[in-house]
Amino acid sequence: MTNPVPVNADGSIAYNLSAGQPFPLGATVDDGGVNFALFSAHATGVELCLFDAQGEVEIQRIALTEQTQQIWHLYVHGLSSGQLYGYRVYGPYEPQLGHRFNPHKLLLDPYARQLVGRYHHHIANFGYEIDSPNEDLSFSTLDNAAFIPKCKVVDIRPLLAAAKLQAIRPLLPHRNPLPLEQCIIYEMHLKGFTVLHPEIDVPLRGTFAGLASKAAIDYLVNLGVNCVELLPVQAFFSEPFLLEKQLSNYWGYNSIGFFAPEPSYLSSENIAEFRTMVDALHGAGIEVILDVVYNHSAEGSRLGPTFSFRGIDNLSYYRLHPNDKRFYINDTGCGNTLNLNHPRMLQLVLDSLRYWVEVMGVDGFRFDLAACLGREAYGFDPGSGFFDALLQDPVLCRVKLIAEPWDIGPGGYQLGNFPVAFSEWNDRYRDTMRRFWRGDHGMLPEFARRFHGSGDFFEHSGRPPAASINFLTSHDGFTLKDLVSYCERHNWANGEENRDGHHANFSYHYGVEGNTTDATILALRARQQRNLLTSLFLSQGVPMLLSGDETGRTQGGNNNAYCQDNPMNWFDWSSEGMDKNLLSFTQQLIALRKRFPLLCAKRFIHEQLVAHSLESPSESPLGAAKFLTQPSARLDWFSRQGKPMTKSLWSESMCRSLCVVLSGDLTAGSDVAGDNHFQALLLMVNADEHPLAFTLPVFEHLGPWQCLLHTQTEPQYLTPTEPLDAQSSPTRYLLQDRSLMLFHADFIRN
Repeated sequence: MTNPVPVNADGSIAYNLSAGQPFPLGATVDDGGVNFALFSAHATGVELCLFDAQGEVEIQRIALTEQTQQIWHLYVHGLSSGQLYGYRVYGPYEPQLGHRFNPHKLLLDPYARQLVGRYHHHIANFGYEIDSPNEDLSFSTLDNAAFIPKCKVVDIRPLLAAAKLQAIRPLLPHRNPLPLEQCIIYEMHLKGFTVLHPEIDVPLRGTFAGLASKAAIDYLVNLGVNCVELLPVQAFFSEPFLLEKQLSNYWGYNSIGFFAPEPSYLSSENIAEFRTMVDALHGAGIEVILDVVYNHSAEGSRLGPTFSFRGIDNLSYYRLHPNDKRFYINDTGCGNTLNLNHPRMLQLVLDSLRYWVEVMGVDGFRFDLAACLGREAYGFDPGSGFFDALLQDPVLCRVKLIAEPWDIGPGGYQLGNFPVAFSEWNDRYRDTMRRFWRGDHGMLPEFARRFHGSGDFFEHSGRPPAASINFLTSHDGFTLKDLVSYCERHNWANGEENRDGHHANFSYHYGVEGNTTDATILALRARQQRNLLTSLFLSQGVPMLLSGDETGRTQGGNNNAYCQDNPMNWFDWSSEGMDKNLLSFTQQLIALRKRFPLLCAKRFIHEQLVAHSLESPSESPLGAAKFLTQPSARLDWFSRQGKPMTKSLWSESMCRSLCVVLSGDLTAGSDVAGDNHFQALLLMVNADEHPLAFTLPVFEHLGPWQCLLHTQTEPQYLTPTEPLDAQSSPTRYLLQDRSLMLFHADFIRN
């Protein structure tokens, strides 16, 4: 006979309890039981609430009586992984003083590794009486346990053991991180990418397992990208105002669990599914970057619900107005701002980042509204406590760090001002390329600066071109196809009377707003998409491609589709939804970038060739001997007449054409062998609305120019089949309006 399990008078299990330890925070499993640790500086009491396997019945409450350094802790002997739990925290309800304790609200553990169950929008989730005229000064006694997910105790020791095993295996792609300058980032929504894929099993679509499938990975490999940047996959809730409109937060920028994978993205109950996905991508040579949201939480403003931080210790976890702590500082535009100036909040973020690296295997992070993370009491500081702590961390200082360099607070635009270890989303690149190809006047100098890697923003602090994450589109805004199909946003489906989303899109429809059957307009739109993509992949810096832009994905003109969890946002894998010509062109561009690593140089290129055209023979060309003794890369800018650009030429505001020559050992760092493999790439750009004649620039000791690709569409402008030899006679070429051509030439020995 086995001994019966001891029970209390009320029938609950009589667990053997002990004080436990304050660290690590969260629920930690060992062979004897589970240690629970929760930080709250101002609570007067904390209860651990245990639930049945379905998360429906609260079977026991256990008081945490031990405190160490403001951490409440308890060890429950005999408890094991799989147990569902939450907390009730006692203390004053004094919003004017920053306190919002309410023990009627079941609270999520900020360190929970997994959330189980669905969040249901209900008035019981609010700490105040939602219909009270006193608003958040009132106090709600409704219990919300039935409407909120439960935390699950997870034994992460098997994941840690597997991670250590992976680390010692030789020749794995993720053992040696890909240099950032060689990355080709593919920004994707995990669900949207796989939910309609016909070759993925239906139960796996829209999940981590779906992205780990052979069909999904094969597509990424064939496209040529080597790094995926996933929109938020940490657990998030939809905002109440969206749920009331029968919508949801599709993008996921409303986090509530910084350690827990989003439950709807799991096809099973095992969070190891995420690590399996990462390992599968690594096995294909693809790195994984997570888009993370540490600037605010899903609890929203003072009138938002109480899920976790607000009820555990509102005064510590959030930035509050110093004159009236009832109100939140809202530098995020999402109702609240997390207080990274507090050491426990800072610790939580760093612990979370390390968890996703060490346990889940990711390669880096893109920080949403990262200016918030660098805010001290006096404003943004690149030497803030968070940045200093992050960059000295022996684990986190080695991963890829990308900032979205703005928020909506005072002085919130900080492009170029982040620490040297960071790269930054470069919206100036985005806007410049859009405006240049749209045909705006006076854009030549700005185009050159962005094409060159935006050294005006990054080089002054010793940062390389890879500090600039170049993008044309992202999840936030028009898709590439919509960028050339709409002048105005069409966000009516969002339920905000088309008032939401960006006003300044720098887009154009070329004659008709939205869909059209006009062949001329369609050809021009296709040409403009190819022009923009070519600029992206030939620019210095790190290119980021929005998932679906390579196949002509449309959102019907919606430029703020954050709440559209439907085919508007999903990747269309049907033959009707796939522009195979554009896909093939994008693959060709990515292959070219890999073929010529100098397109992603480690340092800014400043040396220039001394070149001449046959129309200016008095200018002395740089001879072959000097080519061989100066191995550094060189960059030249020419007018369409083949003459080097001068100050007066740069200042011609009506000019929308240019030639760019990149020369040197273009294949340095690749598998191409050979001594002094001097080559040159010539990009001829015509953003004008008329065809223009170009004279090819001439360099001594370079062979004929061979066209690698072009974006022209009309037969009279098609690519010459024979190489163009600019050495023998002036070579002029008529380039179609709003198009470009890319040429290649080899060095010829005497």
